[in-house]
Amino acid sequence: MRSVQVSKANGPLELVERDIQEPSATQVRIKVQVCGICHSDSFTKEGLLPGIKYPRVPGHEIAGIIDQVGNDVTEWKPKQRVAVGWHGGHCGHCDSCRRGDFVTCKYAQVPGISYDGGYADYVNVPVEAVASIPEQLSAMEAAPLMCAGITTYNALRNSGARAEDVVAILGIGGLGHLGIQFAAKMGFNTVAIGRSKDKEEELAKKLGAKQYIDNRSQNAVEELNKLGGAKVILGTVPSGKAMTEILGGLAVNGKLVAIGASDEPINVPPTLFILGRRSLVGWPSGTSIDSQDTLSFSVHSGVRPMNEVFPLERAAEAYNHMMSGKARFRCVLTTGD
Repeated sequence: MRSVQVSKANGPLELVERDIQEPSATQVRIKVQVCGICHSDSFTKEGLLPGIKYPRVPGHEIAGIIDQVGNDVTEWKPKQRVAVGWHGGHCGHCDSCRRGDFVTCKYAQVPGISYDGGYADYVNVPVEAVASIPEQLSAMEAAPLMCAGITTYNALRNSGARAEDVVAILGIGGLGHLGIQFAAKMGFNTVAIGRSKDKEEELAKKLGAKQYIDNRSQNAVEELNKLGGAKVILGTVPSGKAMTEILGGLAVNGKLVAIGASDEPINVPPTLFILGRRSLVGWPSGTSIDSQDTLSFSVHSGVRPMNEVFPLERAAEAYNHMMSGKARFRCVLTTGD
């Protein structure tokens, strides 16, 4: 099979031939049709996490068809359409798993980091990582929903916001363009915050935002406070500085939910948070059933990712395009099947 691997930290993405591996007793083998490219793939490409074993095939936004199941797998069958996301397996015995909180498993696995991921023709994954793709969604539509989609959807539905609450989406990119759609379809008074009025306002409103704030020409904090403040701000940008600057736009009991990964700290003024009972939380992806919920909601509500498509052979080009910030809005690889 074809695979795109990184042989060492900061090494290039290389197209290679590999043997197709048999699934273990508790794995399924998936014939990959589409794999999304996520900013988190840089963890593998650049060696940003400890303990990654090279060579490694990146990719955790996987959509395809089950090709073979392990001997102990009973609930999945060959030819079923399935998808796999960031949560690629859990141990089942750590304290988090014993409480049913599999996303925070001490030994959680991630495709493309813990084991070879979806930049390939085939991938083997633990059975607990598999989600079913509804027939109304193509593999191209489903793949980016496995990370960008589930992260925004799951964060919003667990944020505590109710219909008609002001919910601001900070950033209109790979995460943000989905966050706007999900927030609007959940019935929130959705405000999009971007940095390019001419290019983004029309798009943001088309995606469902009731209001657009240009963070370059307008003071986003003041504009949010004119609306009474935001019940929730979903921080989709990979910038701690940008999230710090927006904190003053939270309403009393408001919450900033950070999902954009950044090494920059978020500087929290204690008085602002104490006096208004405001809070700051992070939200990690979700389990395979959360992925399935995301796909189902997307079918019923019409939420869809906006993709730029590349063949597997152009994975390095696609990855660089994504990292440049110029993608509109998700890059995906297709195996041609």
